[in-house]
Amino acid sequence: AQQHLGTFRRRLAPFPVRVEMLSRFVGKREQDRIVAANADGLVDILIGTHLILSKDIAFADLGLLVVDEEQRFGVGHKERIKSMRREVDVLTLSATPIPRTLHLSLVGIRDLSVIETPPEARLPILTRIAEDDDGLVRDAINRELDRGGQVFYVHNRVETIEAAAERVRRLVPRAKVAIGHGQMAEGMLERVMLDYDAGRFDVLVCTTIIESGLDIPNANTIVIARADTLGLAQLYQLRGRVGRSDRRAYAYLLHRRGQPLSSVARKRLHAIFSASDLGAGYQIALSDLEIRGAGNILGPEQHGFMAAVGFAPYTRMLADAAQAGHR
Repeated sequence: AQQHLGTFRRRLAPFPVRVEMLSRFVGKREQDRIVAANADGLVDILIGTHLILSKDIAFADLGLLVVDEEQRFGVGHKERIKSMRREVDVLTLSATPIPRTLHLSLVGIRDLSVIETPPEARLPILTRIAEDDDGLVRDAINRELDRGGQVFYVHNRVETIEAAAERVRRLVPRAKVAIGHGQMAEGMLERVMLDYDAGRFDVLVCTTIIESGLDIPNANTIVIARADTLGLAQLYQLRGRVGRSDRRAYAYLLHRRGQPLSSVARKRLHAIFSASDLGAGYQIALSDLEIRGAGNILGPEQHGFMAAVGFAPYTRMLADAAQAGHR
């Protein structure tokens, strides 16, 4: 949200447009001021985290809603968005739409546009799936530090994240290591992220808090511990935190040594390994739809009624119903 605020203000500087932001990094008094101004129609563009969906946020005349990183919003959030106003245009953005949303577009209930052309000079991220090994982690971090880059080390357990950071310090003593996770105090987390962005740390040991939107071009190696426990869209989004410049990037997806993978975890890792081309998010989303099912489009359940009638007849019935509704 902070990155978006900077971008919007920079691009709209010549115009009489007021842009504000709401997130937990904004102080309470400042939040109250922005919420009041928004309700009075004085704010033209309001950028924010899930905080925007709070019950006490009112809009004077909401015309366009842009949902970025749509996979981070559950069905409950979507229902809240719908209830904000009956007549509102919605633009949803995601590299990996959740199965339910993708299914809505496949049957024609929502329009879909796919951007498959990557930014200029981008290179595909080299992905490796392996058992967790000290030597592999040491080599991966050292290789990145030798070329002046930074590393993300993802360990998605807050209670043992200190031990994970200690492991990195032991393996690569020269690395300056920082820790970032969602249970840290706002000020401390903000300071860590800004310092990492400024290059004051070499390795950020973190949870999946970095999953969405983070743009640090100098970070081009990511090591994901226990990758078999993460979702497919999550893995794709995490991998997308590196390779955001013209440098070759590396992603290491590690699973526990000597422990067999479940069939679903194997399918996920195979899908992420296969879809290493730039702009492969759509294929990832289709694989996710295949593995998890489409969900019930009229309610919050993740299961649907497809299994009872088969995918093709269900899709046809749904498309017929959607067409009838449009008429």
